[in-house]
Amino acid sequence: MRLIVGLGNPGEKYARNRHNIGFLAVDAIHGRNSSFAPWRTRFQAEVSEGLLDGEKVMLMKPQTYMNESGRSVGEAARFYKLAPADVIVLYDELDLPPGKVRTKVGGGSGGHNGIRSIDAHLGKEYSRVRLGIGHPGHKDRVTAHVLGDFAKVDAEWLDPMLDAIAAEAGLLVGGHHSEFCNRLHLALAPAKPQKPRKEQGAASGGTSRNPNPPLPRRGKDSAPKGALAEQLARMFGKKD
Repeated sequence: MRLIVGLGNPGEKYARNRHNIGFLAVDAIHGRNSSFAPWRTRFQAEVSEGLLDGEKVMLMKPQTYMNESGRSVGEAARFYKLAPADVIVLYDELDLPPGKVRTKVGGGSGGHNGIRSIDAHLGKEYSRVRLGIGHPGHKDRVTAHVLGDFAKVDAEWLDPMLDAIAAEAGLLVGGHHSEFCNRLHLALAPAKPQKPRKEQGAASGGTSRNPNPPLPRRGKDSAPKGALAEQLARMFGKKD
């Protein structure tokens, strides 16, 4: 069994905060995969069980508020006897540009209180999926940025990113982190504009074609033939 945890704060007040992008990602996985049951309350969290690529998975949104996320994760891990390697956590990352996704196993919390709490209850050797929300530019603006709502324009990168995460979540469960990131990169890369095709002729160094070529000049051998020609010759005389 695998445990996929999205981090955020409970309640409508925080629903569209940048800090809640982990909740949004887990909601996207739940919405895309019909095998998951309706959300229910357990382990001080909202949970749902289902299958991803044939593997049993529990989705989790801790309801303890961000700073105590580890209480829910630790309780579920102990109940199911899960190792840290069985846990995948999705959360917001200030140090990545908006729409960028990176994965790693272990490491420090990077100042993220939800990750710090999970480290304390579970250890550090679990998988982390860092979802870029961008940095506001100055440390004094970080709190307002993180707890601020996504802007309407953010939907241009946020919605495609959430869709791609939901579509490729089975790769995370299988431990294929590099392929997961590659698939997301391809899905989110802007389409390259096609170069206009060069016309034959001047553009390629050759001679351009005249759309209205001159009619060929008639010579002696190209005089008109037939009955009309003979009649004209008799009327006006034939010149040699």
